[in-house]
Order: sequence, then structure tokens, then C-alpha cells
Amino acid sequence: MPATTEMTAPSRQRLAIGGGVVIAGCLGMLLLLVLLMPAVPGPPAAAQALRSILLWHSLMPRAVVAVLAGAALGLSGALLQHVLRNPIADASTLGIAAGAQLALTVALGLSPSLLVLPREVTAFAGGVGALALVLALSWRRQLDPVTVALSGMIVTMVASAASVAVVLARGEYAMSIFIWGSGALSQQDWSGALSLLPRLIVGMIATLVLMRPLRVLSLDDAAARSLGVSIHAIRLTVLALAVWLAASVIAIVGVIGFLGLVAPALARYCGARTTGEVVGGAAVIGGGVLFVADGLMQLLGPGFSDLAPAGAATALLGGPLLLLLLPRVRSVLTAKIAAVLPGRRLSRPGRGIMLLVMFLAVLLVLATVVGATEAGLTVSLGSDLHGLLPFRLPRLIAAGGAGAMLAAAGLIMQRITGNPLASPEVLGVSAGGGAGLTVALFLVAFPSLPVMLASMALGALASFLLIMALTARTGFSPERVLLAGVALGALSMALITLVLAQGDMRSFILLTWISGSTNTAGPLQAGVAMAALALLVLPLLFAGRWLALLPLGAQVGRSLGLSVARARLSLAVLAALLTAAGSFIVGPLSLTGLVAPHLARIAGFQRPGHQLAASLILGAAILIAADWLSRLVIYPYQIPLGLFAALISGPYLLWLLSRRAPA
Repeated sequence: MPATTEMTAPSRQRLAIGGGVVIAGCLGMLLLLVLLMPAVPGPPAAAQALRSILLWHSLMPRAVVAVLAGAALGLSGALLQHVLRNPIADASTLGIAAGAQLALTVALGLSPSLLVLPREVTAFAGGVGALALVLALSWRRQLDPVTVALSGMIVTMVASAASVAVVLARGEYAMSIFIWGSGALSQQDWSGALSLLPRLIVGMIATLVLMRPLRVLSLDDAAARSLGVSIHAIRLTVLALAVWLAASVIAIVGVIGFLGLVAPALARYCGARTTGEVVGGAAVIGGGVLFVADGLMQLLGPGFSDLAPAGAATALLGGPLLLLLLPRVRSVLTAKIAAVLPGRRLSRPGRGIMLLVMFLAVLLVLATVVGATEAGLTVSLGSDLHGLLPFRLPRLIAAGGAGAMLAAAGLIMQRITGNPLASPEVLGVSAGGGAGLTVALFLVAFPSLPVMLASMALGALASFLLIMALTARTGFSPERVLLAGVALGALSMALITLVLAQGDMRSFILLTWISGSTNTAGPLQAGVAMAALALLVLPLLFAGRWLALLPLGAQVGRSLGLSVARARLSLAVLAALLTAAGSFIVGPLSLTGLVAPHLARIAGFQRPGHQLAASLILGAAILIAADWLSRLVIYPYQIPLGLFAALISGPYLLWLLSRRAPA
């Protein structure tokens, strides 16, 4: 968001007060940490010596690292927002953090030879690659803020899926890599602080050198060019500097979520208006916020052990702040996406549905009889097939049922909101179900299957209803719906990360759920999937009129005698239940809820009933095919179904975002 060049006296006063509050808060937190350090047992002299070691080689280095890392991320976020003219740009929303974490996870887990390079170089390469992909996808839409945010979310989702796959493949390092990636600031010496300090100094000097062109970029492109500024060269330079600052922090302490979004926003709230004031204020506030957040995690944890990693704690601030920034974002993204999707209609949709049923049956047979062995692909028949059926068929049925349920949920969400990009995964409803599961794991050590399903249903329903409540005043503006979904998804995943970072049995339950593994699916899971599908889809057969009228808007619906509020609430409950049941089996990342309704529409199924039937079949086919291929591509290993589906469905959404609408 471009900064203005004038600053009033009240703004200066607010900025000074804000800076004073940050400094006073940091000093107060440091005093509390020193005074409340746990007592050390033993003789007084030895205890005092050990306490001194803990103070000067653990607590103080940690405090300095928190301030330096927060300042670097605040500076990085301010630069990204300024150069992209986007108030929601940040290393987390642009996929930079996920790309850097993926590169480091691959290096640590699969290619230790890459560790001959500095971790910062590896993280920088991953971050630059992710940002380049996001910018390439957004370039045709002139870096539209919602396009950038949605592209960043999908890149983050795919990169996170790949990271989890690597983590699961290397079980002995799994939780250690994940805890590190959650932004743990624990220090045993001054090496982290001494590594970050020169990088921050270089970043600040480079920012000062670039200050004049940064001020010129506050103008529009034509005015900037008239003043002799090479816009593309300056943008690339500033973007490289911002990514390097974020990568430096990630390489040393892991991912600190959304701090680059929070710090510049707070700086502007405190009165910063000029480019220099926003950049400097973001650095100061970023350092203070991270230090205070990390201090609170130490104080609230038992015996100064962290209640949660600081990175996960700061991520909790990102979701609410994104919601507050919604009114400042303008976009025409979804209208262009709708124009990209073809609107042809099948002349005989019944025949098309029969062909889809035949295709699904053939696919199910192939996935059942064809498998991989050391000798290659083999066809199992007769007694061999009889022995394999108890292992293959239940997981295929469970995957197909989950795919159909997610497809139905996605279709409902697209119809309710009139948004072609709405789906359980994109709107964060699947992640909301995961947040409900997280709460259940907190309350019950080993919850039963009904308890887990109920908690996920409540979490998904709460997320979807909150999105509808937040965007109802704007008539479910597609851009507001998408950003609200991104924000709530980020908030839900932050809650999940708080538990994952603990490294206990609850973490493994959640990690397995995120991956969407069907390896252990048996007759019980298959039966639950089919029963839930039948129970939840049956009401939709009588809701064709609702599904047809809701996309036309509330006013049109009421004029035709539709009780809009009741219809939306009823369908929202069904969508939440379908999401919870489907994502319980295949995790929150598959994107089937987006892709299946799109494929049905592209195939020419336009009427609600026909589109629902086609979406159900295509959703089941997508996940059956994904489950089958996940057993074949890296045999004898298996990629978890949810992650594999995300890896093949994510590129579809990225392609869709990059398409240009026809003139």
C-alpha cells in the first residue's frame, strides 16, 4: 500500500507514543523474564553460576534473536507491501515462507549434501522460486491483490504438502524438522544473534540506499517512469532484498508466521505515513512484537518451557488482521475467473452422466486389479485378487466417498456465494474442521471416532458460518469471501501448528490427518464414508431450486418466494458436514472440492441436479485415481492420498489463475 508523503502533528505524536510503548513493553518483558527465571537446585555458588550461564547464554541471546528476527521480518513485509502496492503482502501470504521451508526440508531430509551450502542460500532459493511463481500467476492481472493472495495460498498449500510428504518419508527426523519449522527461538549461545545482526544491518543500509526510488514507487507507474526510475529493475531489487531478509530468518529460527503483515499495519495505525516512517516503524514494531510474543510463550509454559513456538503464536495474529484489512482490498478476480470457465451446455446430460458412471466403474476395477511390484505393474486376478481385496477395496471406497463428499461441499459453497473459486480447501473450511479436531485432542486424550467427526463438523460449520457472516453485508462479494477464507484458514492452521509443535502423540494424529493417508483404511472407514455420503447427499436431491436460485442473489431469490436465510443456513450445515466427513478421511489439502465442480461445468453440466451428479462422480474418480497412483509412482513407498491429490490438483488452480479471460 503506497505511503503518503505528509505527516500531521497528531500522526507524529501517535508514532512516538507507539514507539515508546514498544520499547517499554520490551523492557518490561525482559525484566519479567529475568525476575521469574526458575530456581536452580544445588549449592548456592553452583546455582548462581548456572543461573548466570542460563541468563547470558540462553535467555539474553534468545531475546536478541527475537528482536533481530522480528525487525528483519517487519522490514521485509513493509518492502513487499510497498513495492507490490498490496496491504496484505507478506512472506506468509506470498508463499515465500513455505517455499523456503520446503527447500530447507528437502535439504535436511533428503539431500544432506546440499548442506554444504549455507542454509540461507537454500532458503533464499526456495523463497525466490515460490515468489516468482506467485508473481508469474498474478502478472496478467497486474498483481491484483486478491490474485496475489490466492496464488500465494495455493503455492503455500502445495509446498506445505510436499514438505509434509518429505517429513513423513523421513520419520526419524519428522517432528524435529516440523518443530524447527514452526519458528522456535530457543538459543544455546550467541551464534544465532551474531548471524542475524550483520544481515539486518546490510538490509537496513540497502533500504536506505533504495529510499528515493521507493518513494517514487509511491506514485503510479507512468509518473515513476517520467522521473527516470526503472520500475521493473527497482521492483526486482527490492523483492530480492525482502526475500533475502525473510530467508535469513527462516534459515536460522524457522517460519515466523504473518509478522511481516502485522508490523507494517501496526506502524500505519500508530501514525506512520511516509515511506521511511513505515519501513522504520515496521522494523521496530516487528522486533518488539516478536520479543513480547516469545516472552509470553515462555512465561505461560511450565518451568519456562515454551507453551508454543513463537512462530505459531504470531501466526494467530495474521488471520484476524487479514479480516480487518478486507475493506482496503479491491479486485475483479472472480469475474474474470468465471469468464474463463466455459459455459456450454450438454444437449443430453443424462447420457453424459451414464458415461461418467461407466468411467468411474472402469477406474475402480483398474485401481483394484492393477498394482506395482518389484517387477513392475502387474494385474492381479483370481486367488491373488482375493487376497488383495481386503487391503485395496476399502481404501478405494473410502477415498471415493470422501472425494464425492468434498465435491458436493464445493458445489454448495460455489452456489451459495456465487463464487467459482469457493471450496472447502480454498475457504479454509477444511482447516476449520482441523481446528475442531485440535480442540477435541486438547479436551480428550484419545477421542473416539464419533467425537472426532463431531468436533470436525462443529469446526467446519463455525468457519463457514463466520465467513458468511463477515461477507453478508457486501452481498457475498467474491473477493471478500476469498480473503475471509484465506484469513480463517491461516488462523485455523496456526491453531493446528500449536499442537503439532508439541511433538507428542496428538501431533502425530494431526500430522497423519493433514497428510490424508488412507493406508490404514479398512471396512469401518469405507462403511462410514458410504453411510455419510448417502445420508448427507440425500437432502441435496430436494434442494435443486435452492441451488438454482441462490447464485442469482438474495433479492432475486426473495422475489421468487425463496426463504434465502433458511436456504443458506441449511445448505451451509450440509456443506460443513460434508467437508468434515470428507476431510476426516483425506485431510484438508486435496482441492477436490474445487476441481470436481469445475470439471463438471467444463463438461457441460449446467443445471444444478446434473452438475451435482457429475461433481459427485468426478470427485470420487479424482480421489480413487489419486489413491491408485499414489501406490504406483514411488513403489514400494506410498504418498499419502491427501498430499498426492493436492500435488495434482494444485497446478489446476494455478493454471486457472494464470488464464486470461476472453475479450
